[in-house]
Amino acid sequence: MTGKLIGAMLVIFGCGGFGFSLAAASKREEASLRQLIGALDYMQCELQYRLTALPELCRLAGKESAGIVGQILTSLALELESQISPDVESCMRGALNRCSDVPKRICQAFQIMGSSLGRFDMEGQIRGMETVRSFCRRELDGLSQNRESRLRSYQTLGLCAGAALAILFV
Repeated sequence: MTGKLIGAMLVIFGCGGFGFSLAAASKREEASLRQLIGALDYMQCELQYRLTALPELCRLAGKESAGIVGQILTSLALELESQISPDVESCMRGALNRCSDVPKRICQAFQIMGSSLGRFDMEGQIRGMETVRSFCRRELDGLSQNRESRLRSYQTLGLCAGAALAILFV
C-alpha cells in the first residue's frame, strides 16, 4: 500500500512538473522575444551611427543581450569571423545549430534575420531588422494574449493529468 501511495505521488508530481515546465518555457520564450527586440534596436542604432561591420555588430549585440539571444548572436559573430560558410544565412544556420534548446519562434526570427543581414546596403538591412522586429512583436502579442489563464491551465492540466493517472494506477 505504501508503494502505491509513493508511486501515485510521484506520478502526480511528475505530471504537475511537466505542466509547470511548460508554463516556464512559455515565459522564457516571451522573455527571449523581448530580448531579441532589444538586440535588434541596439543593432539598428549601432549600424546607423557607426556603420559597424557585421561580425562586430553581432558580437556587441550578443554582449548586450542575455540568455539564448546573446548566445546565438555571439555564435553568429564567431561563424561570420571564421568565414566557413559563404553567406550570412548559412552562418545563421550554423549558429542556431550550435545553440541547444532554441524556442521555435526565436529560431524562426533568427532565420528571417539571417536571410536579410549582410545581403543589402544599410537601408536594406535596417528594413530587414524591422521585418524581424515586427515578426517578434506579433509573436509576443500572441503569447501575451490570455497569458495568465493559459499558464494557469498548463499547470492545472499537468496536476489533473497526474491525479487521473494516479487514480487509474491505484
